[in-house]
Amino acid sequence: MRRREFITLLGSATAWPLVARAQQVMPVIGILNIGAPFVYPLSGLREGLKDAGFVEGRSVAIEYRWANNDLTRLPDLAADLVRRGVTVIVAMASAPAALAAKAATTAIPIVFGFGVDPVAAGLVDSINRPSGNITGITSMSGELGGKQLGLLHELLPNATRFAVLLNPENPATASLGRDAQAAASATGQHVEVLNASTIAEIDGAFAALVENRVQGLLVTTDTLFADRRVQLIILSARHAIPAIYPFRENAEAGGLMSYGPNLADRDRQVGIYVGRILKGEKPSALPVMRATKFEFVINKQTAKTMGLVIPSTFFALADEVIE
Repeated sequence: MRRREFITLLGSATAWPLVARAQQVMPVIGILNIGAPFVYPLSGLREGLKDAGFVEGRSVAIEYRWANNDLTRLPDLAADLVRRGVTVIVAMASAPAALAAKAATTAIPIVFGFGVDPVAAGLVDSINRPSGNITGITSMSGELGGKQLGLLHELLPNATRFAVLLNPENPATASLGRDAQAAASATGQHVEVLNASTIAEIDGAFAALVENRVQGLLVTTDTLFADRRVQLIILSARHAIPAIYPFRENAEAGGLMSYGPNLADRDRQVGIYVGRILKGEKPSALPVMRATKFEFVINKQTAKTMGLVIPSTFFALADEVIE
C-alpha cells in the first residue's frame, strides 16, 4: 500500500467516529404553554424527564413557546414547533394548547398536562385507548368543584350565596360553572357564575360580587387566573370575600385556601410519559393517566386577617397549614 493511500485511509477511519457522533441528533421537546414563563414553573417536568433518563442540554433539547394568555397565538406557535421538527410536543396547562397542537400535526407525538376531561375537550376518544398521536395526564379538576364548594360551605356554614369565577374564552372550562351549580343545588345553595377573560374583567367580577353580596368564591383553574393570582388574592382581601383556589401556589401567595392537584407532581408524570415516548413507545399505547396527588392547603394568617375561625376538622384534613 502506498504511503499516501495509507494516510488517507487512516484519516477516514479517524474521522468516522466524529461523523457518527454528529449524526446522533439530540431529540427536541417543544413546550407549548398558553401562559407566561415567569408564572408557570417547569421543575416538575424536568424532574420527570430526569427520572426517565433525559436531562435538558445533555440528552435532550427544549424549545419553549409561550402564548402569554393570548389564545389566538396558539395555532401559530404550534405550527412553528412543527416546522422546527421537534420530536415531541408537550402542551402544558390548558386544553386549548393541546387542541392547537393536535390541529397542527398528526405525526408528531403530543403529551398534555392539564385539569379538564380530555374526552369532553375533544382531544382523545377514550381515556384507556387515546389512539392517534396524543396522550397525557389530567387532574380532572372540573370534578373537584363540588368538593371545593363543600369546603367553602363548611368554613362558612351560614352562607347561602356563592360564586364561581371562570374564563369564558377557555372552551374547556365551559362545564365548570354548570357542574358547580349542580353540586350547590343539591345542598340548597345559590351559586352565581361570573366570567373574566381580562385583567379589567377580573376587577369587574369582584365589583359584581360585592354588589350581589356574595359570601364565598370558587376560583376555577385557568392560566389567566394563575398569572393573576396576586390580583385575585388582593381583591379577595380588600372586599373580605373568602375564596378557595385550585392550586397550593395560591394559598402560598396569600390566598385563604386551596384544594386541587399538586402541579409539580402532575408535571413530573408528564415528563415521564415524554421520556417513554422518546425511548420509542407510541402515544396510542399510553392510556391517559389521572393525577394522583391532591392537596388541601390553608393559610391560617389570611383566615385570621379576615376574621374567620377555621373549624378544627380543617386542620385534621389539611395537608399543610401556612402559619
